[in-house]
Amino acid sequence: MQLQVDINFDQLIQLAKGLTPTQWATLKTAVDTADTAVNQPSDLEAFLLTAPTFTDEQIQEIAETRKRINQWRTS
Repeated sequence: MQLQVDINFDQLIQLAKGLTPTQWATLKTAVDTADTAVNQPSDLEAFLLTAPTFTDEQIQEIAETRKRINQWRTS
């Protein structure tokens, strides 16, 4: 069962201020770990960010090769 409650930010602050020190520490730990989990890239993102990329010269060479192949095919 899921319950959703709409409260504004000021009400959230008042609720947080009413927590015991133990509850506050638990809440802080949960929020900090949730925040770092969101910022860590997935395996796919990490792979793509570290994957090799073409240089401008390589891209230009590929474009020229495609142009030559297209010319060869049409003649």
